[in-house]
Amino acid sequence: MDLDDDLPPADAAAALRLIQDQRSATARRLDPDARLLYWPWGVAWLVGFGLFFLRFPPGDSELVRLPGWLPLTVLFALLLAAAAVQAVASARAYGQVTGDSARRGRWYGCAWGLGSVSVYAGTGQITEYLPHDRAGLLWSATAVGLTGALHMAGGAIWLNRDLFRLGVWISVINLVGAIAGPGWHALVVAAAGGGGILVAGALARRRQRERQRL
Repeated sequence: MDLDDDLPPADAAAALRLIQDQRSATARRLDPDARLLYWPWGVAWLVGFGLFFLRFPPGDSELVRLPGWLPLTVLFALLLAAAAVQAVASARAYGQVTGDSARRGRWYGCAWGLGSVSVYAGTGQITEYLPHDRAGLLWSATAVGLTGALHMAGGAIWLNRDLFRLGVWISVINLVGAIAGPGWHALVVAAAGGGGILVAGALARRRQRERQRL
């Protein structure tokens, strides 16, 4: 065994480089690739809501002949896949983290779960009295609105500007789509929502690489 490897650096510059290298390695290990946290959701919205627009566009005629059950099935499948990817990436990065950060993460996860269940339970009691297109708009606008609000809440908790700005963007495009009406909401969420999440993931990854190089 070479004992030289166990000796401390010979000068201050080498010691500083060693500290920086170790800090960068730790940052990479504890900071999951931002693309894994954003892009699966962006793809799910782009494809899932895109199919909704093609099957249930504004007006009475469908743009593409698809089974009525297909858009919702594809959207749910892609959302579950995105959640699984995010859960695995987060567990690998934050599994050993304890203290206030871990507690915030658990509580934030509970907010997503309980918030979604309670909102959807209430929505389900209303949609049966609405026309099909209005019921679909209520479901999608409620889900997207909740997502935007929780993104802003997450940004406030962790003082993450990117996450907060994404929440604002999602909330704004959800409002625009809801005002535009059934059919148009799906198009707006697919293009501006899904596309916006993909762009946000690319920007977050670029900033992440810049931090890791410091």
